[in-house]
Amino acid sequence: MPRRPLPRILSSGTARIARGREIARTAADGATDVLHPLIVVSRGLRKLAGLAGQRWAATPKEKRGPTLLLAACGVMAVALIPYGPVTALISVMGAAAWQGRARDPARTGPDEAETARLQALYEALVPYFSVAEDPAPLYAHGGAWADAFSDYAFDGNGRLTGLRISYPAYFTDGEDESRARVEQVLHAKSGRGREYRFVWDEEGNRLVMNVLPALSTAIAAQRFITAPGETVLGFTDSEAVQRTVPVTDGEETWDAPPVIWRTGPRSTEAHLLAVGEPGSGTTTLLRSIALQALPHGDVLIVDGSATGEYSCLTGRSGVLAIECGLTGALSALERAAQETERRLVAANRARQAGEPPPDDIRRPLWILVDRPSILGHLAAADGQPDPQQLLEIPLRHGRAAQVTVVVAEQFDSLGSLTETVLTHTRARVALGPAGFHEIAAVLGTVPHTTPTPDVPPGRGYARLSAGPVVRLQVPATPDPFDDATSEAHRQAVLALLPERRATTPAQVPAPVPAEG
Repeated sequence: MPRRPLPRILSSGTARIARGREIARTAADGATDVLHPLIVVSRGLRKLAGLAGQRWAATPKEKRGPTLLLAACGVMAVALIPYGPVTALISVMGAAAWQGRARDPARTGPDEAETARLQALYEALVPYFSVAEDPAPLYAHGGAWADAFSDYAFDGNGRLTGLRISYPAYFTDGEDESRARVEQVLHAKSGRGREYRFVWDEEGNRLVMNVLPALSTAIAAQRFITAPGETVLGFTDSEAVQRTVPVTDGEETWDAPPVIWRTGPRSTEAHLLAVGEPGSGTTTLLRSIALQALPHGDVLIVDGSATGEYSCLTGRSGVLAIECGLTGALSALERAAQETERRLVAANRARQAGEPPPDDIRRPLWILVDRPSILGHLAAADGQPDPQQLLEIPLRHGRAAQVTVVVAEQFDSLGSLTETVLTHTRARVALGPAGFHEIAAVLGTVPHTTPTPDVPPGRGYARLSAGPVVRLQVPATPDPFDDATSEAHRQAVLALLPERRATTPAQVPAPVPAEG
């Protein structure tokens, strides 16, 4: 009788032992479920609780109150019936045992459809991650996707929601064009209509792709808890910032991650530029900033579009003027420039005398200019100076004088902004549907996510100075006099408006000359 080699005997014995252990473990698990019905019942209770949570989340908010009342009436009725609680307990335990009779299936890998999707994505990346000189290419037509992809995740519809990709070291991941081509392929093959974030690890030759959830549009204008000199531009992803503020939608309160813009003498981005398409939410952003600034400062508004979007602020305390015409805008901006100079002189004299600055120059002054390009065209046709020239002094010296300038413009008129405006507005916001080139022209760099063609109003990106680009959703701050505004949003804006003044100034008060 021939003798079997020792290694083969050992490997055969090891396989039998492993197979026996697996059979014993399966039998033990089955016996545990049989011998311990509490495990089956607890598993079923967990499933029932999950189903109840899903039903509750799918219930509209206006129907949750009646649903709770109906459930409470049912519980009271069961409690009053003889043997009702015992019968209800037995019924719940029976339903839990029925739901927990089968174990949750454990996924050990992608199914057939998911495998086909991963293979197709792998084949699409072959032209970008391979060269003919590579003796052992990681990416090759007909190759195995499992060698390049890891940590994948799919949603209920079978579309990718997360993926970690390995790529060869010779790929030019330091070039923006090379990255953009790969990101475009991943975006197209993984499903359009969603926003993806790409994180490149040049040191480890890894690329992580994740699908980002949509930012909440339920946050309306309200009093945000901020420090002096802080303004909430909107809200972003929780991992993008290290701070949260409490917000409410009228019924529920939760903590949301804000995009905080800091102004004042210590700010590195004292002025802001917001760019977008018509209806993208730039005017909404300016209204939100004005409502946050009024409790602590004065606001001057220049509306170049003259559409009456700021009429709700007319005659309110703290609103110095709302100018829509060319003549009024030039006069108001000239007085604002003179006020900036006066504040600088007063602050300098106070420092020389070793005294604190006077109270009248410590109150912030906000200059909000919406669509200055329209006024510039009117001024050129009338032979008058461009109103943007009058913004030079507030932009250059406003930080030391507690003067903040906010300019809103459209993408197609971005070239009409003066060099002074573009240089000193270091806080940038780009709203609405836009491509990478348009966003980069405003923010100075492209975002790490893929812009989507359909976005709600107030949705875009923000960048403060040389910081990272973050997603942004501006709080809903519509014109309360607009018929299309919902009642909840109208009341939210009206609640923030200051009281009306007895007399409404027609223009910015003339600066008081300093003595001496």
